Amino acid sequence: MTREQQPARTRRRRAALNPARLMRGARLFLSGIDEPDLAGELRRTPARVADAWSREILSGYGIDPLRILATGSPTRERGMVVVHGIRFVSVCVHHLLPFYGTADVAYLPGRRLVGLSKIARAVDALAHRLQLQERLTRQITETIASALEPCGVACRMEAEHLCMTIRGTRKRTARVVTTAWHGRFEESAALRSEFLRLRAPATGGATRRRRGASARA
Repeated sequence: MTREQQPARTRRRRAALNPARLMRGARLFLSGIDEPDLAGELRRTPARVADAWSREILSGYGIDPLRILATGSPTRERGMVVVHGIRFVSVCVHHLLPFYGTADVAYLPGRRLVGLSKIARAVDALAHRLQLQERLTRQITETIASALEPCGVACRMEAEHLCMTIRGTRKRTARVVTTAWHGRFEESAALRSEFLRLRAPATGGATRRRRGASARA
């Protein structure tokens, strides 16, 4: 595995959150608004902001997605495993505004399977950080590939970005779609097509499908 293929966690020190600095930053931000009529309401806002960002919105910095995927069960199955409609919320690194939507993830098992809920938990851990959708899609694929050593991994994400729908161009119906492929998905157009066909409406859930003719391509 090359340096560029390694998950971000292994290439550099993991970010650390500092609630005290977050609170000071929130206080400074609010001082730039200078809204006297809300002085009472804003008194505890910096502490609330620091708590929300450190404990929830950016909680993924304290979670190692590789550990989530570390346990599984040996398998001889080779059928495509698809977990579709994983809902996620993340924060755009450019404007600190949310983007949210669904992720569809698939892998072709190598030597072991992992619990389906762990795929969703790994997506959450990576999404609860400052992100770009393109980078998040790639990180999900790289993390699963590193943890499970499967024959292939695929990820498709579709999201609404508030930095595009409430500011700037304000295109309220716009959605951003990104994909990332690893292993046999990267090599086979037939596998990529099968994965995209197996996608279901974004209602959450999972599909395990035995390999058919297209998956052997």
